[in-house]
Amino acid sequence: MMKKILMPISIIGLLLLVIGPVLFAAGKVDLPMNKNILLVGTILWFATAPFWMEHSKN
Repeated sequence: MMKKILMPISIIGLLLLVIGPVLFAAGKVDLPMNKNILLVGTILWFATAPFWMEHSKN
């Protein structure tokens, strides 16, 4: 159940990490807004991904 909730949130975080620089390069957002987008994306990814990613056991 929790995995189904956290995975889309993680993917949104990754999308923000791609969309922010693309918008900045296109001139749609300024540098401070780009930094905020990247910060939110990073927080979303690191706060949610470890809980649903499987760890390989050797």
